[in-house]
Amino acid sequence: MLKTILINSQSNELQEKTLKRKTGIQGEYLIGRHPSCDLVLDSPVVSRVHARILCQGGQYYFADLGSTDGSRINNEDMDVNQNWLLREQDIIRIGDFVLLVKELQEYDSNQEQNLVVDGNSTGMKRWTKGKITVRCVQIIDQTHDVKTFRFVADPPMLFSYKPGQFVTLDLEIDGKPVKRSYSISSAPSRPYTLEITVKRVPAPADAPDVPAGLVSNWLHDNIKVGSEVRLNGPMGKFTCADHSANKLLFISAGSGITPMMSMSEWLCDIGADVDVVFVHSARSPKDIIFRQKLELMAALHPNFKPAITTTRPELDQAWWGYIGRLNQAMLEEMAPDFRDRIIYVCGPNPFMAGVKEMLAGLDFPMENYYEESFGGKKPSKKTAAAPTPEPVKAEGPPKLQLVKSPSTCSE
Repeated sequence: MLKTILINSQSNELQEKTLKRKTGIQGEYLIGRHPSCDLVLDSPVVSRVHARILCQGGQYYFADLGSTDGSRINNEDMDVNQNWLLREQDIIRIGDFVLLVKELQEYDSNQEQNLVVDGNSTGMKRWTKGKITVRCVQIIDQTHDVKTFRFVADPPMLFSYKPGQFVTLDLEIDGKPVKRSYSISSAPSRPYTLEITVKRVPAPADAPDVPAGLVSNWLHDNIKVGSEVRLNGPMGKFTCADHSANKLLFISAGSGITPMMSMSEWLCDIGADVDVVFVHSARSPKDIIFRQKLELMAALHPNFKPAITTTRPELDQAWWGYIGRLNQAMLEEMAPDFRDRIIYVCGPNPFMAGVKEMLAGLDFPMENYYEESFGGKKPSKKTAAAPTPEPVKAEGPPKLQLVKSPSTCSE
């Protein structure tokens, strides 16, 4: 537990602020003017997400997250992402605010609690881990066979997780208990609701006797507004929140877009100074999940650049983006500086294997490569990288600027 005294130098207002140990998110406390921060400092000179205090190894560290105005501790300027070990009586200056470290109490990592009282004026509890009952409040048709299910907690509380993590649904289908994991497609910067995005899965065309996706199709057919579901989580290490970077490259295919959307929306919401190229491969224009949201995010955030390719465009669907499977020439046009970026990849296993081999062959530093399996059987043999013809783009005026976006599973 960290006890502080917050002083507003403009109004001379003084408040005591106590930050209690939170589990499931590594004891990280965000400081900034954004309402989702744990310590909200309402001032135009404070960045939306200005700094953080991290609990690690029983100690507390302060770090400036690349704020516009900077931070000072004991009259020393802080470097960006410099971890400063906090001591009692340390003085942190952020804009017009002074934060005095009054008392530090080491925490016992074995004494974890699933719910903590939120520090904002709502007094709502946060869900950080464990089982919870949620209620569906909205169903959004993303494409002809993909739906987003939006849930709220019952009783109400705030959802706290890292972008890119997943939850496991605990269902009963035909009288039998069934568990299935889905990536969270919403962003933790919008904590009042939690969303999963699910694709209906038909039986394979070449094997009609093979059962279709059990859980995914059950959700499509049975979940209505008002339906309650038990889920467990959050889980997973596939998140950009744990790795500082100024440039990111998200590469996804099909339903693998869901954790990428969670991370992208979170970065946009918090005003992170991060350049994101969002590469996505879809079967056809009508199969692009989150298409409208991607267009809106690109229009509102100059640092967010979607680059979409379709592998089977249809004649009756207008399309001015890339055509064909992702290959070297296409990647080099979408993100010429891809070697300078941290890359996250999610999609069917054959897709990821091809992308990984392609990147390795292009001398990409693979220590900056992260992937998450998203359904489909693993390939039985080595998957060759895609050939490298010149990128093909359909002719016509572009509607959307696309040239310059436990393992989860989806049936």
